Amino acid sequence: MAEPKVADADLSDEERMQQMLKVYAVDDPDKAAREQTLAEIRELGLERHLGELDAHGYTVVRGAIEPEQAVRARDAIVRVMERKQGRPVDIENETDEAWAGINLATYLLFEDEVFESILMAPRPLALINYLLGRSCVLSSMTSHFKGPGAFPLMLHSDNGNGMTAPFTSVAQVANVNYALTPYSEEAGALAMVPGSNRLARNPRPDEIMLGGETGNPNAIPVDLQPGDCAVWHGSTWHGSFIRQVPGIRINLAQYFCRQYIVTQERYAGHVPQEVLDRHSNDPRFLTLLGQRQAYGWGAEGPDTDKFVEMPRGQFD
Repeated sequence: MAEPKVADADLSDEERMQQMLKVYAVDDPDKAAREQTLAEIRELGLERHLGELDAHGYTVVRGAIEPEQAVRARDAIVRVMERKQGRPVDIENETDEAWAGINLATYLLFEDEVFESILMAPRPLALINYLLGRSCVLSSMTSHFKGPGAFPLMLHSDNGNGMTAPFTSVAQVANVNYALTPYSEEAGALAMVPGSNRLARNPRPDEIMLGGETGNPNAIPVDLQPGDCAVWHGSTWHGSFIRQVPGIRINLAQYFCRQYIVTQERYAGHVPQEVLDRHSNDPRFLTLLGQRQAYGWGAEGPDTDKFVEMPRGQFD
């Protein structure tokens, strides 16, 4: 790491030395972060999920959020999509071709306070801390608003955008996918390929198809009820089946990345002040929204206090 500048040119040599000692502290913050994360895993009863993440590349957390949170999030996403498309939607019985296939609702975090509370849901967040470290950030919060017909979402890994194979076994990105309506294969469920995280590559063209005689035989539907979520390592192959019944399948996809990866949506420097004020005493929330990201300075130079908080290892 290049030696960080100290923005205040009036510091004495002794003060500069103290700043640098903070940055290059000789203690082991990664060990402390690992112990904290594993303690949370034990406290929340998530040990089984760590084995599933390692063996299968994904795990399912039942009842990860409260029923009222799932309903409120679903209704907020419906409002967003009706505003975006300029037409009403019947999520139970919809057959209109205008809603066929996947429509994307983006940048949802600031649409309703319920999304802030879901972001901090303890069990999924503990698994994300395990996969990506406690310094990881939210990359995007979107919904795949899926009507009947059209095409399946082909199998892919979330490492597909610029990461070269072989992928590292240490996750660089990870996903929490909440069901806000029931998931089944005929209802357009999430599809996963168990163990594909261990292949350390993207699927080949002959491995990306879902359904029918030509579909990948290893892809399985993930049945979920509203409030359940699937959490997966960024290397795991996934997609979604065609919805074969009327109505809309609604999810909430929270995509996370390590703090040195560019996020899909803009958060650092773009979070409304009222949101920051609501969470001013919650350092984990502020970290997730990039408020402690050290990079991205202007002519003033870097903030050395933020360099002190940069991760030192896999769990930090």
